[in-house]
Amino acid sequence: MVKMDRKVELEENPRKGGLRTMPFIIVNESFERVASYGLQTNMIIYLMAFYQMSAATGASILGIWTALSNGLAIVGAIISDSYLGRFRAVAIGSIFTLIGMIILWLTAMIPQLKSLPCYQFLHVCNGATAVQLAVLFSSFGFMSVGAGFVRPCSIMFGADQLEKKENPENQRLVDSYFNWYYASIGISTIFAVTIIVYIQDRYGWQVGFGIPVILMFFSVSMFLIGSPLYIKVKAKESLLIGLLQAVVAAFRKRRTCLPLTGCDDCYHRPLESALLAPSNDFRCLNRACVIQDPQRDLNPDGSASNPWSLCSVEQVESLKALLRVLPMWTSGIMIFVTTSQFSFSVLQTKTMDRHIFPQFEIPAASFSVFMIIALTIWITFYDRVLVPLLSKYTGLPRGLSPITRMGIGLIVSCVSMALSAITESIRRQRAIEEGHDDDPSALVNMSAMWLVPQYALLGVAEAAHAVGQIEFFYSLLPKSMSSIASAMYTIGTAVSSLVGSLLVSGVDRLTSIGGKTSWLSSNINRGHLDYYFWLLAFLSLLNFFYFLVVCRYYEPGNDRSCRLPHESEEQQCDYRLLTES
Repeated sequence: MVKMDRKVELEENPRKGGLRTMPFIIVNESFERVASYGLQTNMIIYLMAFYQMSAATGASILGIWTALSNGLAIVGAIISDSYLGRFRAVAIGSIFTLIGMIILWLTAMIPQLKSLPCYQFLHVCNGATAVQLAVLFSSFGFMSVGAGFVRPCSIMFGADQLEKKENPENQRLVDSYFNWYYASIGISTIFAVTIIVYIQDRYGWQVGFGIPVILMFFSVSMFLIGSPLYIKVKAKESLLIGLLQAVVAAFRKRRTCLPLTGCDDCYHRPLESALLAPSNDFRCLNRACVIQDPQRDLNPDGSASNPWSLCSVEQVESLKALLRVLPMWTSGIMIFVTTSQFSFSVLQTKTMDRHIFPQFEIPAASFSVFMIIALTIWITFYDRVLVPLLSKYTGLPRGLSPITRMGIGLIVSCVSMALSAITESIRRQRAIEEGHDDDPSALVNMSAMWLVPQYALLGVAEAAHAVGQIEFFYSLLPKSMSSIASAMYTIGTAVSSLVGSLLVSGVDRLTSIGGKTSWLSSNINRGHLDYYFWLLAFLSLLNFFYFLVVCRYYEPGNDRSCRLPHESEEQQCDYRLLTES
C-alpha cells in the first residue's frame, strides 16, 4: 500500500511541460465543454419530440444524467489519483465522451433508433422501444463516465505542467494558467448555449449533434498529439481513500474500548506529526487510530501494517473536520435544485416571443446565457467594487463573511422562484385567453424577455452562494483537505440533481392522481408550472430557515475549534478550488 505522505513523482525531463503544453490542454477542455453543454442545453426538446417523453419524465432523466456526471467526478478523481494518473484519466474520459456523442448523433441519423414524432401518426403516439431507450441511455452513460474522468483531472493536469518550484516565476505562471483556463470555460459555455443551440434549432438535430461530435474529435486529437510534451504525474494514494480507511477502521474496531485520557502513546501517528491524540468530539471515530497490539498493528518502520484497520490521528481528525461542515453543506442543496429546473424554463420560453430583431429570434434554450452573464457580472462587481467598500466597514478582507454571502444567495434564489411563478402565471393566463389551451406549441403574445430577471437572479444567487460556500469550506477544513472543498461542491450538485429529479417525479405523480392534469404536464398551458415554482420558492424559504439554525453551530466562538491545531492559521480561499460546473 502506498503511504499517504509519499511525495509526488514526476517524469524528470527539462524538455517536458511548460507553456507550450497549454494549447493542447485548454483546447481539449474548451472543445469538450462546447460539445457537452451544446448537447445538454436543448436535450429536453429532443426527448419530448423523438422519444415521446412527457416533460416530467424528460426532466427527471436529465436530472439523473447530471447527477451521474457530477457524482462520477468523485470516482474519477479517486481512480486518477490512486491508479491511473491524470494523463490517462483525461485521455480515457475524452474517448468515452466522444463515443457517447457519436452514439447520440447516430440516434438522430438512423430513424430506427428513435420513435417517430407524434404528428406522423393519426391519433396515437407510440413510445420508444426498449432497444431505442437502451441506445439513448448508453450514450448518456458514456458521456457521464467521460465527464467523471475529464472534469476533475483536466485543470490539475495543466497545473502539473507548470509546477517547477525552482522557477521564481512559477506561481505567476500557475495563476495566469488558472485565469486563462476559467476564461476559456466561460467562453466555451456561452458559445455552447448560443451558437450550438442556434444550429440545432435552425438546421436540425443531425447537424446540431454532428458538430459537437466533430469538436470532441478535435478535442481528443489535440490532447493526444501533445502527449510527448506532457509531464505525467504518477498515481499516488487519494486523500478520499484515507478518509474511507478511517471510517472502515472505526467500524471494524467499534467494540474496542477507548484508552484513558492522557494516554498519547496508545494512538498511531507519524513521527513528524504535531497531533499527539485525537479530539474528544465524535469520540467513536477515535477507535480507528487506537493501537491494540504494536507487534501486530505496526511495521518495523512505525507505519500501519493494515491501513484499513489502523489509521493515523491526522486521518481521524480530517474525517471529523469533514463531518463538522456537513450541516452547512446540506443547507446548500436546495439552491442547486432550483437552478437545475432549467428544462421547464425552456418549455416556457419556447411558447413566447423571442425576437430581438424582426429577422432574428433567440433559441429557447439559449436564455440560460443571461444567468451566466449575471453570474460573471456579479462576481466581478463584488470583487472589484463591493469588497473595497464593505471591507472598510466590516473589517473583513473579503467584505462580507462567507456565511453572509451564502445566506444572500439562498434568499435571492427564493425570490427568483417566486418571480418565476408570477411570470408563468401571467404567461399561462394569456395563453388561455388566446385560446391555446390544447396547443402547447402555440406562440403566446408575450415577450420572452419577461424571463430574463429570473435568470439573472439565479445567476446572482449561484455566484454569491457558490463562492461563499467554497470559502467557508476552505476556512474550516485543514489545509491538507483543501481539494475536498471542491469535491464537496461537486457532490452537492450531484445530490441536488438527484433530489430535483425525485421531486419532479413525485410532484408529477401526486398531482395527477384521479385523472387530474399534472402540474408538470407536457401541455404547460393546461398544467400548473406556476404552482411548481411556488413550491420551490416555499421549499427554498424553509431551507433558508434551516440555514439560520445551522449557522448557530458555526458561531464565532466555535469556528476556530473546527480546524486542526497545527493548521488553524488564517488563510484566504484559493479560487482554483471552484468547480468548473
